[in-house]
Amino acid sequence: AIAAADFDLSPAKALGVGLSSLQLTKTQSSQVKMSLAALTFIASRGMATKMTVKNLAMIGSGQMGAGIAQVAAATGHKVVLCDTAGDILEKAKAGIQESLRRVVKKKFADDPDKGQEFIASTMANIDTTTEPAKAVVTADLVVEAIPENLQLKQELFNTLDKFAPANAIFATDTSSLSITAMASSTQRQDKFAGLHFFHPVAVMKLVEVIRTPETSDDVYECLMAFCRAVGKHPVTCKDTKGYLVNRLLVPYLFEAGRLYERGDGSKEDIDTAMKLGAGYPMGPFELADHVGLDTCKGIVDGWQEVEPDNPLFKPYPLLNKLVAEGKLGKKTGEGFYKY
Repeated sequence: AIAAADFDLSPAKALGVGLSSLQLTKTQSSQVKMSLAALTFIASRGMATKMTVKNLAMIGSGQMGAGIAQVAAATGHKVVLCDTAGDILEKAKAGIQESLRRVVKKKFADDPDKGQEFIASTMANIDTTTEPAKAVVTADLVVEAIPENLQLKQELFNTLDKFAPANAIFATDTSSLSITAMASSTQRQDKFAGLHFFHPVAVMKLVEVIRTPETSDDVYECLMAFCRAVGKHPVTCKDTKGYLVNRLLVPYLFEAGRLYERGDGSKEDIDTAMKLGAGYPMGPFELADHVGLDTCKGIVDGWQEVEPDNPLFKPYPLLNKLVAEGKLGKKTGEGFYKY
């Protein structure tokens, strides 16, 4: 196969000499010109249809949405950040600025002026709106990071599908829900996939790129390229429960909770055991507080609906109690521990 776009396809360059200097009949010369014209057309079509992301619409400005907006804007992408109220968006922008200041302290320690320029240019790439329809009008990629509720996400994508450009890619940052089920609410199932970033987005390098059976190769390659462009390391997985990381991680967190509930060990000792014995940077209770107890509960509740008899997906009362009391972890100041 010839990558035609890699070549200068003007007739003289392609042949190395002018056609007139070759001893060709008129018929042969005509055939050569037609072949070159066809190659030029194929190359131009290929270059014109290659999918790239320059404009991102980020729906949801919580920890994940703001983080994705930050890394995209910091790498030169134009971002429209959307949420339900102006004060929520202002809080998100303030959080992004604070995060950028931490980045600058490390990255531009020897050049503070350049660091300030970096912050200013990044923030200049972020616009905000409370109207999802406006957010997606010029988007190449639409990413959703709203609460983990399948019906809510389906309704959102169904609405956005009517306003986004026909060639725009839709992606969800869900950590556990079915990508295929979300895609079914749109008319662009071939342009739909999962992009699961990890918290904190500015620090964590991994992104899970989740393909459905309908996700096209072009969309998949575009999303892999986008992840690399924002400084991340993408891995690929199928649309299965929990994908790769959470399918292994969340049952581990829940089993730690059951150990504690049975009185087999204190939460402090369980955390210490996993840090010193397994080399983990955080113990399971520290990590659950970091992730958010409501997020952990939402993931397993969704899995249990599909597989109610799977013992790995069985909830435990203490977690339900903490979530009901609004003790969701670090983000609320208290979870398994107080902060």
